[in-house]
Amino acid sequence: MIVPVDELPNKIYLEDYGGNYSQYIDKVYQVFKHDFIDNKPHVEDLVFKLKFNPMYQDKAYTFYHMTHEGHDEANRTPDLRRCERMPWCKPGIEKAEIFSLKFWEEERKGKNRICIWLEVNDIETENRWNNNYFIVLDVRDKFVLPWTAFCADYHHQIIKKQKEYFNWKKSIGNKEFTLYSLAVDIMSRKKQGSPE
Repeated sequence: MIVPVDELPNKIYLEDYGGNYSQYIDKVYQVFKHDFIDNKPHVEDLVFKLKFNPMYQDKAYTFYHMTHEGHDEANRTPDLRRCERMPWCKPGIEKAEIFSLKFWEEERKGKNRICIWLEVNDIETENRWNNNYFIVLDVRDKFVLPWTAFCADYHHQIIKKQKEYFNWKKSIGNKEFTLYSLAVDIMSRKKQGSPE
C-alpha cells in the first residue's frame, strides 16, 4: 500500500537549520537515538539491538549506514534524502502490517535480512523514485539489528526490488508471513542450522 505522507512523521530538512550541516546532522542523530537507542522499535516480542561499533564522530555505526553512502566507513558521504527520512524508519518497521507494506527475506553476503518497502505518496518530492524508502533488518539467531535504510534513485532500482519481492513470494508458495513471523522463522532456521 502507498502510505500518505501525512501518516508519517515530518521529514527533517537541512534548510530548517539554515544550511548548518553540523546542527542538522546532530538533529538527525537525536531522532535516531530516540527511535533506536532510547526507545527501540516494538514488534511483538522481537528483541532489537544496535551495532554501535566502530563509533564514528561519537555516533553509532548503524546511524551512518542509515544516513550516509559509500563502502569505506571513514569516507562515507551524507545522503540528505536518507537523513530527511530518518523519522520514517521506526514507523516503517513498527507499522509494516498496519500500512500493508511489502517486505521479504533476502540474503546478502551470507546474512539473512528482511527488506521493508515503504512507498510514500509525497507530492513535494521532485524525484518520484525517492518516494520509495527501503529499510533493511539483519536477523540474527536471537535478535534483530536495524542495518540500513535508503531511497531509490532510479526506476531500475524499483524494478530490481519488485523482482526480489516477487521471487521471494514465489519461493514461499502459499505461506503467509507477518514481519514478526518472518523474523521468527529466520531465527528458527538459524538455531536449527538448516540451510537459509
